[in-house]
Formats: sequence, structure tokens, C-alpha cells
Amino acid sequence: MSAEREVLLPIEGMSCASCVDRVGKALRRLPDVRDAEVNLALRQARVVVRDLDALGGVLEAVEDAGYHVPASVEALRAGLTAADAEKAAQREQMSLVRRTAVALVLAAASMALPMTGLFSGTPLRLALLALTAPVLAWSGQGFFVRAWGALKHGSANMSTLVSIGSGTAFVYSLVVTIAPQRFERRGLVPDVYYESASFIIGLVLLGNALEARARTRTSFAIRALVGLAPRTARIVRNGREEDVDVAQVRAGDEVIVRPGERVPVDGRVEDGESDVDESMLTGEPLPAHKRAGERVVGGTVNGQGALRLRAERVGEDTVLAQIVRLVRHAQSTRAPVQALADRISAVFVPMVLVVAAAAFVIWWLVGPEPRLLHGIIAFVTVSVIACPCAMGLATPTALVVGMGRGAALGVLIKSGDALERAAGVDTVVVDKTGTVTEGKPALGEVRIAAGAGLDEAAALALAAAVEASSEHPLATAVVAAARERGRPVGRATDFVAVPGGGARGHVDGHAVAIGAERWLTSEGVDVGALAGAAAQVAGSGATPLVLAVDGRAVAVLAVRDRVRKGAAEAIARLGRLGLRVVMLTGDRREAAESIAHEVGIADVRAELSPSGKLEVIDALRAEGRKVAMVGDGINDAPALARADVGVAVGSGTDVAIEAADVALLRAGLEGVPTVLHLARRTMGTIRANLFWAFAYNTLGIPVAAGALYPAFGILLSPVFAAFAMAMSSVSVVTNSLRLRRFVA
Repeated sequence: MSAEREVLLPIEGMSCASCVDRVGKALRRLPDVRDAEVNLALRQARVVVRDLDALGGVLEAVEDAGYHVPASVEALRAGLTAADAEKAAQREQMSLVRRTAVALVLAAASMALPMTGLFSGTPLRLALLALTAPVLAWSGQGFFVRAWGALKHGSANMSTLVSIGSGTAFVYSLVVTIAPQRFERRGLVPDVYYESASFIIGLVLLGNALEARARTRTSFAIRALVGLAPRTARIVRNGREEDVDVAQVRAGDEVIVRPGERVPVDGRVEDGESDVDESMLTGEPLPAHKRAGERVVGGTVNGQGALRLRAERVGEDTVLAQIVRLVRHAQSTRAPVQALADRISAVFVPMVLVVAAAAFVIWWLVGPEPRLLHGIIAFVTVSVIACPCAMGLATPTALVVGMGRGAALGVLIKSGDALERAAGVDTVVVDKTGTVTEGKPALGEVRIAAGAGLDEAAALALAAAVEASSEHPLATAVVAAARERGRPVGRATDFVAVPGGGARGHVDGHAVAIGAERWLTSEGVDVGALAGAAAQVAGSGATPLVLAVDGRAVAVLAVRDRVRKGAAEAIARLGRLGLRVVMLTGDRREAAESIAHEVGIADVRAELSPSGKLEVIDALRAEGRKVAMVGDGINDAPALARADVGVAVGSGTDVAIEAADVALLRAGLEGVPTVLHLARRTMGTIRANLFWAFAYNTLGIPVAAGALYPAFGILLSPVFAAFAMAMSSVSVVTNSLRLRRFVA
């Protein structure tokens, strides 16, 4: 049996939220489908199947619901890529354009023919029937197929309304064509409405075509990212250089990158030196200098020097591929606000049919003559004008554009739910080390206690021996300083690291501990002799590490971390957004306040253990605040998970930080105000889309039913209703596209 697998399904024919709901339900009903996420804006579904043998049933379920997957079981089993899905969408768009053109040309001919005077009476009606039949049978076929699929499942959708509207106009006209005398005996002029039936389908298709064209622009950012990957790479095999397709590069291959070329794969520099433009990945405008031993990322641009790399990650394993995959997955998720549109759409179409039927009955019973004709027009117009396309597109189009724009700015939002929560954040909690500061501390002075019985070199050697087994940035600084100063770095035995405290072990028969002053006190070490020195170090903005040997405090090591460039401006931007900023750290208060003062943070919580950081976040949330936690994604994983929104900052080389809701590809705080501002703008766009979609239907349905007729004599034409409905969908997509111009 095959292993569980995620499959991408391009789906043709979806046009509204009820389409998405029905396809999703059809897929999730299958016993071998564990999960299914359907996206209207992308016209695709991501389906997790327990067994690839279930793919045949998956295709049947989609087809039975009235939609089409333009891919075979074999293609899905092999793994359909996002590029394949995009090609399928392009083919559907071209087919849509052809069907739209035929419908509108024949509709225009139907309108123009009576004006020519070439035909009249029954011959004219038969000619109009001949012009209209291809529109319904070919151009509008999809509407009727999907309406029938919905009917079989006891539901209704946008296609139901279009089919009923155009079908009613056509059937009425057909009856008039076949038996005009039935109307003449009642004193009615046997007019036909073939052009209305054609124009309804033609204009709805035109709206779909315009929407599809605009929708292709919603994924512009993703296509731009995909386009960064070069198609070929120059590799060295058997001692010879050759250009090969990038798909043929394997991990371990030797790759040559010439000046001005894009790096084809992720790898490590073995020879050469150059400045590499990584702005596509991190947003950093200045190029990064690369030399032997340093990593480079595929898609970045090499500068003036030549580089010889050893390929490490290729194909779908590269950072660029991870980013594209992460954003595509995020774009296919749903924001909680979409549930409102989904709930309304579930009952909206049946409600519209009831209103349309009521309008027909009222016109037929109490309306002015010709009552039957007025009733039919009202029925058709209400059915067509109320199609809920705009409601279905309101949320997914904005999510696709907003998340794509975020990716272009180096901000990866992992889901629609995370974006909606980020929009509501009012408090930003930041970790100090590695976030506000560079996270690359360096050792400064070493102060020895009076009567300690050892010198600075011996103290540093003991400290480095313990810290050599630790991965903490402060420990790394101590070890690096020992090596730079020519001190031997041994290894402690019985090593123990205490999160938020320090580390201890045995070195040359001595019990050695190094860490925060408060931790050593809790361990029974008297640090009183060094309290003054530690306070002076902390007051200068450095972190004091107290070294104890055999239970006696012997030295204070001053470790200083520099504030990140741009941190102060990022904090100022957060303030302009009306956000409260809190800094958390396990460092001494004096050192923390010095750093906080430098970047403009007023609220500092210092000397916190990892559990203490969680308590601060819980306390802020208990006050009713919506909290975003910003950290490095590793040491701060519990706090990132506990906050309403976890924001992980990185170097752009590890985008799969599981604990966070948002990943920033650039280290530092600059991306934090960007992501929160973008989230607010995206949610504002979604709310505007939903408002206008609801307002359009709220106003349009009564007018279509004839509410203006008693006072103004206005009864909308079904053709105008079709045009208005189409334009409402286009306006929603166009409004969402404005997010492409978002500037951080």
C-alpha cells in the first residue's frame, strides 16, 4: 500500500463559495481522503490521500459534483506540480475566452438581426433560435452541467442561477416560437428573448474571463520567485566543465558560478570570493560577501567574482523551493473570516430562488400587463443578478495577493488563520539576544576577584572548557575568545546546561560553573565579592557571566552583543502602528535596560527563565491583549507557540520553523512591522470585499425584483443584471490586486 501523500488537483468550473464547499465535501466524504483544502482563487485543491490507489475515486467525486480535473490518474500519481496546475489554468482560460467570444458575437447578432428587416414573424424567431442554440449548447454548457451536478446532490450554486435565468428566457422564447397563437389568443405580443439568454451567458462568461485574467496577476509574486531559479548550471564532471539542465545537478556536484550569474543550487563555497546579492531572499539591499566555507542559496545573484561550489541541496530541497512551496500552501488555506461568506453562500442560492419565485408570483398576480412577461423578466433578473461570485472571491483573492506580496518582501505567513490573527495584534514581545541584538556576542574584559589564585588566562581556559559543550551564543563568545587569545580549549566532564541559568562541569578535577549571578546564588555560590564588578559590567550594556571554581566566585566575564542595525527604526515603526513593545531577556536588568534604551523600548522584563517568558506572555493575554512573540525560532520555540502569533526571524536559510506562524527571511526586526502592517491591510481588503459583495446583493435583488417599478417605472433588464453581476466579481479581484502595491 502506498504511503500517505499530498496531491495537487487543478479544478475547472469553480465560480463561487458554494462550488468550493461542494467540492470540499465531495472529497472529504471519501474514506481514503484524510484532508482536502479547496481554493477558489487558485482554482485548485490540495488533497491528502491515505493511498494513491484512491486517486481514481477522487477524480470521480469531482466529476460527479459537476467539475473537471484536467489530469489523469497517472499524472496525479506521478505528482502534479504547481507549474502543471498553472498550465491547466491557462488552458481553461483560453477555452473560456473562446466560449465568451462565441457567446457575445452570437448574442450581438441576435440583437442586430431584427433591426435588418430581413425576417419577421416565425422565420425571424427560427433564425434567432438558430443563433441562440449554440450559445446554450456549447458556450454555456458548463453552467448546465454544474447545475445538474448540484441538483443531484440536493444543492444549488451560481451555475444554478445562471442556468435558470438563461434557461427560463430560452424556454419561454422557444414556446413562443413553436406556439405563438397561445399568446396571441390572450392578447399578448409574442416577443422572444433569445438575445437575453445569449447575453446572460456571454456577459457572465466575460466576467469570468476578466476575473481569470486578473486572477493570474494575483500569483505574480510566486511566479517571480519561481523565475529566479536558473534553468541551467555549469558543473565539473570527469575533470571537464559542462552546462546541464539544473534538474540534473546532484548533491555533491562541483558547480561553477561565473560573474553575474544566478546561483543554481544551495551549496557551500569551496573556492573563490565574491559579493552575492541575496535581496530576493532576505530583502537586504547590500550584497553579502562570500568566501570559502560560507553557504550560498539558489536564485541569488553572483557579483564580480567567480565561485566554485559544492552542491548541498538541489531541486525541491533548495531554500527557494521551500519558500515557493510554503507560500503556495499558505495561499490555499482559509482565513476564519471566510467562514462568514461560506455560511451565507450555503443558504444564499436557495434563498435567491425563493425570492425570484416570489417576484414572479407577485407580478403574475397583481402586476400590470403584460403580467406574465413582467413576472418572467423579474424571475430571470433576480436569478442572474444575485450570483454570489463576488462573495466567494472576496477572501481567497486577497489572501493570495497579500501572502504573495509578503513573500516578495521576505515575509512568509504560513496560513490565512495566522494572517487574520496577526492583523489583530496590539502587543509585540521581542526577545533580546539574536533579535534586538545581532546574536553574535564577543568577550570583552575579564575581571578577577581579589585572592582568586588564578590569572585571566587560567580563568578563561576554565570557562571555555565548560562552555565548549554549550550551543548558547554567550558560550560561543567565550570559546571563540579563548581560541583567539591562544588559550587551549579543553572539554568538561559531567557537563550540564541549565536553560536560563548557565552551565557546569568538571575540569581538571575542579567543579566549574559559569552563568548568571542569580543562578550561581541559587546553586549555593557566594557571589558577593563580585557583585559590584557584575553591576558595573551590566551597567555598561554588557552581560556579566560569573565564573565559580569549587563553589567560589573567582571572575566576571563581560560579554557584549551589538544592537542590530535597523532595530531602532523597526521599534519606531511599531510605535507608529500603535503597538506596544515589550522586551524579554534572561539577562541582568542593567544590561537589558541599556540595550532597550538604545532602541527605544520602554517596557523591559529582565532576568527571566524560559518559563518566566511564558508567564509574561500569559499575563499579557490575560489582560485581553493580542500578543505577537518575536524570536529566533529555536531557543524561543515555547514562547513562539504560546503567543497569539509567533514570528521567527532567521537568516533566510531555514524557512521551516515549525513553532512560528510567520517566518522572516531576514534576521532582525525590520520585517515585524512589515508583516503586521501587511496583515492589517490584507484583512482590511477582505472586509471591504465582503462589504461590497453583500451590499451589491442587498441592493441588487430588490431592484431586480421590481422594487423601483411602482415609483419610477424601472424594471431591470436581465442583460443589465448579467453585466452587473460579472462586474461585481471583477471589482473584488481588482480591489485585491491593489495589495501588490503595498510598500513596507
